[in-house]
Amino acid sequence: MDTQFEGGSKGDPVQITEDEAAVYDRQIRLWGLEAQQRMRNATILVIRLRGTATEAIKNIVLAGIGKLVIYDSEEVKEEDLGAGFFFRDEDVGKKRVDAAKARIEALNPLVTVQALRHPTILEQDSLEALIMSVDLVCVTDWDREALIKINDICRQFGKPFYAGGTFGLLGYVFCDLLKHDYISPDRSAPKEAPKNVKATASYPRLSMALQHRWTGLTKRQTKELNPAVVHMILALWEYQHNHEGRLPDDMDATSELGQIANSILATSDVNRQVLTSVPLDLIDAMSTSAAHEFSPTCAVVGGILAQDILKALAAREAPIANFFTFDGNTGGGSVCRMNM
Repeated sequence: MDTQFEGGSKGDPVQITEDEAAVYDRQIRLWGLEAQQRMRNATILVIRLRGTATEAIKNIVLAGIGKLVIYDSEEVKEEDLGAGFFFRDEDVGKKRVDAAKARIEALNPLVTVQALRHPTILEQDSLEALIMSVDLVCVTDWDREALIKINDICRQFGKPFYAGGTFGLLGYVFCDLLKHDYISPDRSAPKEAPKNVKATASYPRLSMALQHRWTGLTKRQTKELNPAVVHMILALWEYQHNHEGRLPDDMDATSELGQIANSILATSDVNRQVLTSVPLDLIDAMSTSAAHEFSPTCAVVGGILAQDILKALAAREAPIANFFTFDGNTGGGSVCRMNM
């Protein structure tokens, strides 16, 4: 039954067996047995199975989490076959989670996979029960309002939250890890005697991060953050909000998308020596490509998303703080601290 939720870390921790230690030997050497143990006991919920989620799921399952819960109520479409490598031609018309489940399990039989597909799961009570039953929530390729809603529920129950997605050649990862403790290298320690120290970072929820202002940044600092891409992603979310979840898909959307992007830019206090308006070529490109997935973009963004989820679970090294953007036109990425 879709409504039966199990998992989370409420029970006794599961100890890694000798067989598992042999499988994960290289990872244990990299980040230690304790970190691998935390992954082994983690239950992760991934909502929506598109290209970004496909790549992220592959990486976190191979890394050795304990349980993966996947939710998607939609059927496989022909356009999913490009970036969704869990799907095949014969899967078109099947539920995405049903088509993907066996192939996810084949990646790592040590990981338990639960597939949920019924739309009622997103109703408030069911969604709260589901989020309470897991350790971390990851939502991909969804609209701003849905991300904010799920992030707020995660906050209510003290669950770390990740969001990621792509718009054509652009992509993003956002995380709200509440108050996150992790082990970080001590930069002040002498090179001949390196040591680690405990660090803590406090994260804002998405609704707070979106109120970020760029005031006080130097020209160089602003330029390094690629504000045109950040504001285009924010504009695409606003466009979706104005069009019942639809993304722009032809040149007719150029004028409206440009107005939205430049309106957001005008209120965010970006250093005008760096950016006075969002470039027209970026607006034109997003008007026709934002609704489409490109496998290379999904691979990069999904890979970054998975890597950061594993960092958060292992509590070693600092995770993203807190909004990563990727520009496939240049192959570059940047991290913007939004209201942190």
